[in-house]
Amino acid sequence: MKNIRVADLMTRSPETVKPDANLLECARKLVKKKIGSLLVVDKKRLKGIILRRDILWALIKKSQKDLSKISAIDISPRKIATIKPSATLEEVLGKMKKFKFQRLPVISDGELVGVITVKDILNFNPEFYPELKELEKIREESEKLKRFKKAKERVDIEGICEECGQRDFLIRSNGMLLCESCKNSM
Repeated sequence: MKNIRVADLMTRSPETVKPDANLLECARKLVKKKIGSLLVVDKKRLKGIILRRDILWALIKKSQKDLSKISAIDISPRKIATIKPSATLEEVLGKMKKFKFQRLPVISDGELVGVITVKDILNFNPEFYPELKELEKIREESEKLKRFKKAKERVDIEGICEECGQRDFLIRSNGMLLCESCKNSM
């Protein structure tokens, strides 16, 4: 594992889009290529990453807007974890575990040269499956903690929302009892 480098396993020509590509184009490309992400690139410089879930999020949260009017860079995270081609497989797995990512863009001298994914690693050596399974467990446990924290906020009573006056199940937020829609809009 110490002798295997990212450059040995990475996909050298990942699917990319320009920052001004609209989400409709991105969605079409994801479906057509049967992939889970697109790298947002401008002049070989990585500007962002678009995942399937980002497009679904935009579809739900910005449902009033037409997807063809939202650009890829608008919903892409600003900070992106990357890795160098000279990094070892051990470093990649460590970074994937730390950030709970399934893919990392590969950057050399500030330019995108590829992407390495969990699938690339498993195709190379299926023995890593237990280690990657552990990564999935960590991700699931962190999701459980989030759900537990949210459940602690929930008050198991039905009542009148202090914000909108509607009858609903209430959540304690900033010392007020609110319905879920009022809490989400704050």
